[in-house]
Amino acid sequence: MTTFLSGPPVVRLVNAFERPFENAVATARTCYSSKGIITPEEVGGDKEKSEVKKAEKAERRDSLARSIYEAGHHTTLQHAHFQFALDRVSRHCIWAFLHSHPFYNSEQVSQRYVEVKEGSYAVPPLSGEALKLYTETCDAQVRCYQKLIEVLLPVTGEEYYKRFNGRRYNRKFDKEVKKKAQEIARYVLPVSIFAYMYHTVSGLTLLRYWRMCEQPDAPTETRDLVRLMVEELLRADPLFKVILEEPIPEAELPETGIQQRFRPSAKEFCTEFDAKLGGRTSVLTGWKSDNEKGLADAVREVFGLPESRMNDDEAIRVALDPKSNRFFGESMNVTTLSHLSRALHHPNYTFKKKLSHTADSQDQRHRMTPASRPVLLTHLHDEPDYVAPELVKLSEDGKRLFDEAMARAWDAFTKLKALGVPAEFASYVLPNAVSVRFSESSDLLNLHHKLKARLCYNAQEEIWRASKDEAEQIKLANPRIGMYLLPPCGLRWMAGIKPSCPEGDRYCGIPVWKIELEKYVRTI
Repeated sequence: MTTFLSGPPVVRLVNAFERPFENAVATARTCYSSKGIITPEEVGGDKEKSEVKKAEKAERRDSLARSIYEAGHHTTLQHAHFQFALDRVSRHCIWAFLHSHPFYNSEQVSQRYVEVKEGSYAVPPLSGEALKLYTETCDAQVRCYQKLIEVLLPVTGEEYYKRFNGRRYNRKFDKEVKKKAQEIARYVLPVSIFAYMYHTVSGLTLLRYWRMCEQPDAPTETRDLVRLMVEELLRADPLFKVILEEPIPEAELPETGIQQRFRPSAKEFCTEFDAKLGGRTSVLTGWKSDNEKGLADAVREVFGLPESRMNDDEAIRVALDPKSNRFFGESMNVTTLSHLSRALHHPNYTFKKKLSHTADSQDQRHRMTPASRPVLLTHLHDEPDYVAPELVKLSEDGKRLFDEAMARAWDAFTKLKALGVPAEFASYVLPNAVSVRFSESSDLLNLHHKLKARLCYNAQEEIWRASKDEAEQIKLANPRIGMYLLPPCGLRWMAGIKPSCPEGDRYCGIPVWKIELEKYVRTI
């Protein structure tokens, strides 16, 4: 049973392959079959009339499954997928575990668009004074969020109607203003707030979940969640017991040993890291010295062209200019299937960045721009350490409420630890605004896709700011590449596709395709 007082996560398996375990064995046997495709029915011995022969087939099935599993031949387990409907899972658990790797798909309720209600948060196994402090703080933060929405409405409306002056006297757009205020107010919400979502993974990923479910930063909640997912798996197909390994205990994880050996110094680390940022949200710290030359060479290699036929400038242009490579003007990202676009895999960039927990929850969804995200508990210290959105700074009352919420969260965090509450549980009271520091690297192909999405003025403001930092610095380091790192409207404009903005009714109100990257400015 779950140890959380708020109860267990709600987990339902809503879609799955038929006979997924036997499908995995069938795919393995097909590799060595001279008779064509092997089916799950053959693996299961469906046509066998003798119970003895059925039992023999089952033994061969299980033996082969164990053999290929133990040998590390796990691609057979990637065919079958499992779609879960999850509810009452904290934002912190989702950030720390479910979305901390590349091999999943999620559609999650958005705090940008759906207002959070009171009492909708995870409650760790606390009692007495600690439980009272925890719940009072979370309740106060939710009330502050609701109040902050109202307080921010005037300044949000002012900024919104600067963009859309013609909408100023049409009250139907007031709901858009409220959503913008809500997007900012969510920074004060605790990371314990519940979310619901569809979450789809392969059989292999689900087995990995169970093996690694005691990873930091939220091992108790994560183990409860994954246990329920595995129970749903075994209810659908009990045969997976044949290869199901037990979780690695938290005490045996390398991360645990390293923390015990070196004793992290959170305040010293954070000060050192922030100094390296030099005032930016994201700072370029590494790139290949031959990024542009390497890209040009790769383009020529794709088409069998010597340098005498295509120089570097022309090679870079045909790869990145949407007039030539029109895939960049399309809505669907098909570049990984394009011979030409795959040349962009070779240039590479690394950034140090500092985002709020809520902005990083969006950043980590770009699974092909991997990052070394922290064991957040090793970064936490007793002084407020957070990212404040720009809009808050424009409202005196809003800033006062925001600062009070930050002070309240850290005061509760330190008091909970003083009461003997483990840092794992105390951290649930921290706000969405809490800082997350890490390094992130990407090849140009996947970074181009990410920046295309996040340079759009409809992207959340903080991740937009980080993306602007990144595009500007690449443009300085590799100008022939950087000139093509633009939002969708800029790429479509270069490709001659109309309308330039693909957002329709969601148009941001600014003709961004006419503005130089260095002059991008926004508060909402």
